[in-house]
Amino acid sequence: MISTTDDAAIHFGAQPDRSVWQSLKRGWSGKCPECGKGHIFRAFLKVRDNCEVCGLELAHHRADDAPPYFTILIVGHLIVPLMVLYERTLFPPLWHHLLIGVFGTLAMSLWLLPRIKGALVAFQWAKLMHGFGDEPRVAISDA
Repeated sequence: MISTTDDAAIHFGAQPDRSVWQSLKRGWSGKCPECGKGHIFRAFLKVRDNCEVCGLELAHHRADDAPPYFTILIVGHLIVPLMVLYERTLFPPLWHHLLIGVFGTLAMSLWLLPRIKGALVAFQWAKLMHGFGDEPRVAISDA
């Protein structure tokens, strides 16, 4: 009979804890969520099949449409108020709005998109989502 108290020697089927914040930081910087040394991406937004350092399988992530959605949400909430503030304070010509709005939006989107996707893949790994929790389970000793 397995004891349910804290002094139980072994918990079968337990997964080691994965730090969500550490994983998010690693993913944001484009590094492997497990080792922090390998790279998540093999191209701009193409996720590697495996980490080149620790071998973590990354191919089964399910980022789908979430990274573009969050990118649009963040960029829109930053660019629009800045453009309105710029208009109200300096009264610039229309071509300034076009130049700053288009290129500012494009630059912010291209900068944020891989960071958000990396953080999302790392979050899925940390929370054992979409196949990241299918690794063989190990017995963890409390002692």
